[in-house]
This record gives sequence, C-alpha cells and structure tokens, in this order.
Amino acid sequence: MFEHENEIYRRLGGGCRIAGVDEAGRGPLAGPVVVAAVILPPEKDFAIPVADSKTLTEKRREELAEQLRADERIRWAIAIRSAADIDRLNILRATHEAMREAAMALNPDFVLVDGLPVPKFPLPAEFIVKGDSLSASIAAASILAKTHRDHLLLELDAKYPEYGFAVHKGYGTARHLAALAKYGPCPEHRRSFAPVANVLQPQPVQLELTLN
Repeated sequence: MFEHENEIYRRLGGGCRIAGVDEAGRGPLAGPVVVAAVILPPEKDFAIPVADSKTLTEKRREELAEQLRADERIRWAIAIRSAADIDRLNILRATHEAMREAAMALNPDFVLVDGLPVPKFPLPAEFIVKGDSLSASIAAASILAKTHRDHLLLELDAKYPEYGFAVHKGYGTARHLAALAKYGPCPEHRRSFAPVANVLQPQPVQLELTLN
C-alpha cells in the first residue's frame, strides 16, 4: 500500500515527510466528525499491517490503533468538529476545516488525502478517492480517526444511554431512529441532518370540527 508514498519519495526525495489524512463520522446523525493525519516511516521500516478501517473488525482496529500510537517513529494528529460545528458550517465544510487543521499540525512536506479535493488546502497534496484502501498513510489515518471517534461515542453513551450510541456510533439505525422519535434529540445530535430536523418539526394537529 505504499505505491503513492513511494512515488512522492521519488519526486521529492527519500527524506520528505508524507502525511495521510482521513475522516470518520461524516454520515452519522450524532456526535463529531473526527479527522486524523499520520506520518509513517518508509515502507522498509514499517511492519504494522494497516488496512482500510471499514474492512477491519472493531477488535482488530483497536489492536492496530494501539500499535500505531505506541510506535515512536509515527507522528499523528487529531482534529475534531462537534455536532454544533457541523450544524453551523455544514458537514462538508466542517470536515474540510478539520482536514486542514490535522494536516497542518504535522507540518508535512506532502499530504495524501482520502476523497475529493479539499478547497484552500494549505499544503502540497494529492486527493485519492478510496485512498484508505490504496495508501498506507491514509489507511493508518482511517484507523486512528475511527477508533478515536468510537471512544468519544462511548463517552456519549455513558451520558445519554437511552440512544444506544455504544452500539451504532450515531448512525441512523432503526434502533437509533426509534430512540430519536421517543426521546427527541440530545445536544449531540446534528440538527441540520434531515432525520433529526424532522423530529424537531412541529407535527400538524388534526382538529375535528362539529357543525351545528
């Protein structure tokens, strides 16, 4: 999975710092969007078997995240935008803002970013659709972003147990939608997302008129 990194090394030199960037949590109805940026050692010095976080079990993601965080040669940064930020900016702008922040925190020479181009990106970058399955750096970022967000949702579950955040991590499952309909949104729900906004809309009241 180092083809993209190795191409950048050939262009810029073997000592350049390449960061991979990916996000977790764009689609859920609740909780933050989390972005990770990661600088890995060159392929010859790296043995952690990273992969797209979506292809891994929760247990395996946690194991790999622990290995990544414990490796002192690896530099990483996390940027978070809350549900309130998402409602204020919209999900795309909030994600892009966090991507720029996470990448800048590492001051890399080049950045590999998962997905479509990010406007006003402040560093030399390549944007790779499905990059988390094509680039080791992006795959590592996907693992750190996903596990970090999962931990945050476990904290939200302890605070708002009625919604089941520990199970669905804020995604719009049948269980989550049923809880949303029953209890209404909590402060961590994204009010700009249609299923949440619909719950907040006043329901029309049907009146029976009796004519004398």
